Amino acid sequence: MTIQQLKYIITVAETGSITEAAKKLYISQPSLSNAIKDIEKETKLTVFHRSRQGIALTKEGLEFLGYARSVVQQMELLENRFVSNEPAKLRFGVSTQHYTFTSNAFVEMVERFGQERYEFILNETQTIQIMEDVKNRFSDLGILFISNGNKAIIRKELEDRRLQFFELFTAKPHVFLSADHPLAERKSVTLSQLRDYPRLNFIQGSYESSYFSEELFSDVESDRIIRVSDRGAIVNLMIGMNAYTISSGIFPRYLQGDAIVSVPLSEKEEMHIGYIINEHQELSPLAEDYIHALRQYGKA
Repeated sequence: MTIQQLKYIITVAETGSITEAAKKLYISQPSLSNAIKDIEKETKLTVFHRSRQGIALTKEGLEFLGYARSVVQQMELLENRFVSNEPAKLRFGVSTQHYTFTSNAFVEMVERFGQERYEFILNETQTIQIMEDVKNRFSDLGILFISNGNKAIIRKELEDRRLQFFELFTAKPHVFLSADHPLAERKSVTLSQLRDYPRLNFIQGSYESSYFSEELFSDVESDRIIRVSDRGAIVNLMIGMNAYTISSGIFPRYLQGDAIVSVPLSEKEEMHIGYIINEHQELSPLAEDYIHALRQYGKA
C-alpha cells in the first residue's frame, strides 16, 4: 500500500465517482479502478460499495478513509518540515446550509489562521449533501438545523451515516423581507399574511421535501414558490419581487444596509442550529475556533 494509493481512495471518496476522480487525478479510469481493487485485496476490506447509482463508502471504508487522511496529512507535514522546509499547509472544510453567519464566521477564521499555505473550504449546499460531505470526510464539520417538524427524519439520516449532532444555539423563526415590503413595518407576521407573496426556498435536488428544506413550514401550501441555489439570488428576489424567505433571523444589517429586514414569524416552532461530525471524531483547533465564532453569532 502506497501513499499514492491512499490519495486515490481520498479523491474517489470526495468526488463520489471513479470517473470524476480519474479526471482529477489525470489517470485512466481502469488504472484507478485497479488501484482501488489492489488496496481492497491487500486490506481484505470492501472500501467502496458499487451500484448503478454510483460509488459510496462502506462502513469499513469510512473508517479506512479516516486513517488514510491522517496518514496522508502526516506525510505532507513531514515533507513540508524536512524536505521542502515550507510551513505546514492548513486544511479545514465546512459544508453548511445557506446562512450568512456561517460565512462570516468562516471569513473571521481564515483571517486569524490564514498562513502562507492553506486549503479552506466553505461549501453552501443541500442538506443531504452536507451529511455526505461530513461522512466522507470531505468536510470537517456540517452546519444544519433540526426542528420539531424534521427531527425524526434528520436524526434517522444522521444515525444511518454514523454522524452526531451538537446544538450551537436555538433561534426563533423570522421572515426576511425587503424594507419596502408591505409587511416590513409589522412587529410580527403570520403564515396566512404571507400567502399572497412569492416564497423563496433553497433547492434540495432529488431530496425536495419539507424534511430536508432549509425553511420552516415548507409543507404549508403556497401558490408561488421560487427555488434557488444561491444566497445572493434570494436577496435580489426579495428586493425585486416582494418575495420572502423564512430563516433564523440572524442576518447582519451591514451586508445589505437597510434593504433587508427581519420580522419575527408568529408561529410555534424553533430552529435548533448545530454542527455535525462523525462519531468519535476529535475536533481540530480550527474546528473549535470556528464553532466558538458561530456560538457568538447565536448570542448576538
